[in-house]
Amino acid sequence: MDRAAAVPQEAADAVPPGLEELLLLVARGDERAFGRVYDLISPSVYGLVRRILRDPAQSEEVAQEVMVEVWRSACRYDARRGSPQAWVMTLAHRRAVDRVRSEQANSDREARAAAAGTERPYDEVAEEATNRLERERVRRCLDTLTELQEQSVRLAFYGGYSYREVAKLLSAPLGTIKTRMRDGLIRLRDCLGVEW
Repeated sequence: MDRAAAVPQEAADAVPPGLEELLLLVARGDERAFGRVYDLISPSVYGLVRRILRDPAQSEEVAQEVMVEVWRSACRYDARRGSPQAWVMTLAHRRAVDRVRSEQANSDREARAAAAGTERPYDEVAEEATNRLERERVRRCLDTLTELQEQSVRLAFYGGYSYREVAKLLSAPLGTIKTRMRDGLIRLRDCLGVEW
């Protein structure tokens, strides 16, 4: 008589299979087998994660993530590469280290944002003087343009009009306005001594 056939199903369930066999069942979607795996290994997973993270709340969260990963990826377990316990603990270690790195990156990002948010002392007088000198330079350079160039540049840059609108306002062909604008901007660049 076949020995497996002689053992009732309840008796077979009472004797828990090894972790490796349980993972094979979990890989097939067996929820009861996963419950057993969870009971057998989750305390070790939590202990390892807690040693790395130190924060109990985060440790619980990461341990749960690891157990979900075990459920989802049990089919990837390869007995030739190590024991089931080593596989799960490797998953736990990686997940915990990833959390530490993520928290460090968040902390670094917040520190950079805080450092960037601090305002440097602002010297209103120096800023106003600089702006006034720059405006005067631009005015002097605008005076060197032809009348059509100056009107076109002022309407486009100070008035916010498009080239087409400038052409309509000055009753000039669009091509002429574009040419005058280009020539005017080149003269301004040369006068101001800037590179574009």
